[in-house]
Amino acid sequence: MAETTEDRAGSERDRQEEPVHELTLRGFWNALPRPGRLLLSTTAVSTLGRGMTLPFTIIYVHEVRGISLDVAGLLMGLIAMVALLVTAPVGALIDRLGARVVVLSGNVAQFLGALVLAFATSVPAFVVAFVLLGLSFGVAWPGYNALTSTIVSGRLRTQFFGINFALVNLGIGIGGIVSGFLTDVDRPGTFTAIFLADAACVLVPITLLLGPLRHVAGRPARTSEEDRRGTGYLAILRKPAVLWITLLTFLTSFVGYGQMEAGFPAFARQVSEVSTQTIGLAFAANTAVIVGLQFFVLRVIDGHRRTRVFLGLVVMWAAAWLLLGATGLVAGTLLAAVGVVVFHVMFGLGETMLQPTVPAIVNDLAHDRERGRFNAVSAGAFQTGAVAAPVVAGWMLDRQLGGTFIGMLLGCLGGVAILAMALERRISPRVNGVFDEEPDSRAAPTRATGGPPAAT
Repeated sequence: MAETTEDRAGSERDRQEEPVHELTLRGFWNALPRPGRLLLSTTAVSTLGRGMTLPFTIIYVHEVRGISLDVAGLLMGLIAMVALLVTAPVGALIDRLGARVVVLSGNVAQFLGALVLAFATSVPAFVVAFVLLGLSFGVAWPGYNALTSTIVSGRLRTQFFGINFALVNLGIGIGGIVSGFLTDVDRPGTFTAIFLADAACVLVPITLLLGPLRHVAGRPARTSEEDRRGTGYLAILRKPAVLWITLLTFLTSFVGYGQMEAGFPAFARQVSEVSTQTIGLAFAANTAVIVGLQFFVLRVIDGHRRTRVFLGLVVMWAAAWLLLGATGLVAGTLLAAVGVVVFHVMFGLGETMLQPTVPAIVNDLAHDRERGRFNAVSAGAFQTGAVAAPVVAGWMLDRQLGGTFIGMLLGCLGGVAILAMALERRISPRVNGVFDEEPDSRAAPTRATGGPPAAT
């Protein structure tokens, strides 16, 4: 496929500014510019608080504060609804105001939401808290990805997204373990403490963005009348490559993350007939795989086309869902329990292929002045898949259509493979992660301090 002018400009920028480094943890860390190191070093800490509250929020609302379970479920759903509604405006704000100020606003909303939750006792107070959390979640994906992409570029960008994903899982995993030992439904103060701890952890990125990173990811520069008017979402979606990666994001969210909250646990309980302890162990195994193997996977996929990495994901997740389906044939046995845990090990390995790939493609397609909206489109596709998946899973499994459910997911994974190949024909090698296939790529890149300089 012929490159566009923007692709050639981006390719030249990456060749000039991407640091040369050996693909090791030390090489990666040394290649990061100082803002990248600061941003990455706080990830596990800032997500620790979220990990402490995530598994226990609905328990807190229902069992500690006495809100009925059906109302508690609606309140929890409010987070995803608000996040989805604000995604498009957030993308436009990032392109108008810059990523840093928008991410900072989202962190402040999360801080206030955690504070309100810590002392909420009534439905109106919980509504306020969950609306604030929804606002912060709506900012998180497009804002953080846009912020990251102003700091790092090229291969370093792919590696950053992967390592950051592992650190997010590490923080959430440790937080969940800690709060599991601390909380007690007969002592409401223990729940207040974990929400206050969540608020305290959010102060870390807030301090960072107000201090050392205050000059990073400012307002994008406008160089023409067209730039000043901006590019609308419909115009972005009309670009073939954007349409394909958006559909890919939706399907991978629907088949993957969207099924983790409803499809997987419901199938494991109703069809595989395993204990809740086994399900908890499966999630712990998933986290361990992501944290332990993410960098190894980054080394394996380095230099390979990102669309081909999607095919590896399809194979891994298809095998995982087939294994989970097979546990229904030995329901209630030790073999079923082992299969459920191995399912999450395989699923986690697939996640390590997905997370460095989708954000990197999206941000390599985007120009700085459109980066917020490109990431908002991707975030909206992900959130739509995450909302649709539990609805479909609940409807099918409630009607005892376990086999059909597995077959439907395998069909969707076939769709992911088809979309990945269609995307490959519509993007340049640079966007697809193969930088040495660019014109003049044999010229040695110069040593630099990171990605494109942030506009101020």
